[in-house]
Amino acid sequence: MPQFSRSLDVYQGFNFKKDKQSAVGYITALKVGDIVLAADQETIKDPEQPDKVLAGKVVGVLNHYMWETGITDAMYLSAQISTNNKQTLAAALLGSWSNVEVELTYVVYEYDPKAKKYYKSNSVDAALKGLLEKSGDELNLSVADDPSTEVQSPKNFTLQIGVKPQTLEQTVNLATASGKNLVKQWGVTETA
Repeated sequence: MPQFSRSLDVYQGFNFKKDKQSAVGYITALKVGDIVLAADQETIKDPEQPDKVLAGKVVGVLNHYMWETGITDAMYLSAQISTNNKQTLAAALLGSWSNVEVELTYVVYEYDPKAKKYYKSNSVDAALKGLLEKSGDELNLSVADDPSTEVQSPKNFTLQIGVKPQTLEQTVNLATASGKNLVKQWGVTETA
């Protein structure tokens, strides 16, 4: 089965330039357990309308996204988050987790050289409801102790998270070019 895996340009994500055509992505909302990470990165440019900022603030600038595209496959995201969000998550990681539910919205943009514009190559219309993936006994959630060096201001830290779907059918929008869209299922509904 084909996978959707993208290495994304963090520098371009923070410092969008119209003449550079590398893929960028953003986590626009993230709730892990009872912790809601703040959408505190403002004035991020909208790749589809580079003269404007994104309609909402972002939680993190993605540097990598991977999903095997199977309906029960986990999604893996790596993003640069603020100092405030890093401190909140680091404190929670040192505590005890009881609620491993995740709510997530994100968007990945790529450049279509034929249409000469950016398009959403992977996005969601509504928050995905998932669960933190486990690797053995460990939850697949971490945040770096040291700041990233790709973009030095604002200070940002690498968040890594693996999310598997809850027992609920949800949808993910994919596209291979501007106007070449498809919708994939993520998760399977289980009746009580």
